[in-house]
Amino acid sequence: MNLTRISLAVLLTVAVLYLGARVFAASDAVPQVGQTAPTFTLPSQEGTDVSLDQYRGKWVVLYFYPKDMTSGCTIEAKNFQRDMSKFDAVNAVVLGVSVDTVKSHREFCTKDGLHFKLLADPGKKVVAQYGSLGDYMGFKIAKRNTFLINPEGKIAKEWIGVDPSHHSEEVLAAIKEMQNKNSAHAELRDDTRP
Repeated sequence: MNLTRISLAVLLTVAVLYLGARVFAASDAVPQVGQTAPTFTLPSQEGTDVSLDQYRGKWVVLYFYPKDMTSGCTIEAKNFQRDMSKFDAVNAVVLGVSVDTVKSHREFCTKDGLHFKLLADPGKKVVAQYGSLGDYMGFKIAKRNTFLINPEGKIAKEWIGVDPSHHSEEVLAAIKEMQNKNSAHAELRDDTRP
């Protein structure tokens, strides 16, 4: 009888560990290209809530970054700011997300002249939804990942572990390429009509 209880206890322990590992792994999963982008609402540096849904019909550059006012994050943010008129021209909005607070984002934007939305996720929920939660010396931070979301709300492209120096240009090029492909497909459809 004791052997049966021990076997049952071992089996249950293995099952719990297996299921726990699967749940943990699922929370670290990066959304895939073609998948509907996970929705969210987070506060911006102004303290107002920003929802992914409010940008339906636009391209959304959703970029995750580790920490306000650090060298790589500052370079990346300033490059997005520098290219903001180019993003506007291709009907795109840039949203930055980190686990920093609204106050930290406000200070970062003021210090570096950033005028696009930085979203605060100190609870790390959205960062985890996008498989972008990392660990740095025991601290949970956002990984440097970017998701391009098309006007229909689907993930069109993803960049994992980006180089902040040239990333803004990469994203702009990808948007233009996809818009050109969509335009060519639309023209092809028009030419095939009787």
